[in-house]
Amino acid sequence: MAHVATMPVEGQILVNIEDMSMIKDIKKAISLLKGVGKVTVPRSKRYSSYEQSLRDIEEGRVYEAKDVDDLFNQCLA
Repeated sequence: MAHVATMPVEGQILVNIEDMSMIKDIKKAISLLKGVGKVTVPRSKRYSSYEQSLRDIEEGRVYEAKDVDDLFNQCLA
C-alpha cells in the first residue's frame, strides 16, 4: 500500500512591508494569487490620550516653559 502525504488545510505567510503606502497594492496582488482565501492586515494598538501622554513622558517628548509667553515663543519659534 502506498503512503500518501496530506497537505495542510490552511497556512500563513508573514510579509514585512517597509513602505506602508504600498499596502493596498500589495494586499491586492497577494489576493490575486491562486489558493489565497483571505488577506488581512493587523491593526496597530490604539492608545488612549492618557496612555499616549504616559508614553510621551517615558520617551522624553516633553517640553517645559516658564510661563505662557515662553510657551508661545517655543511654539512659534
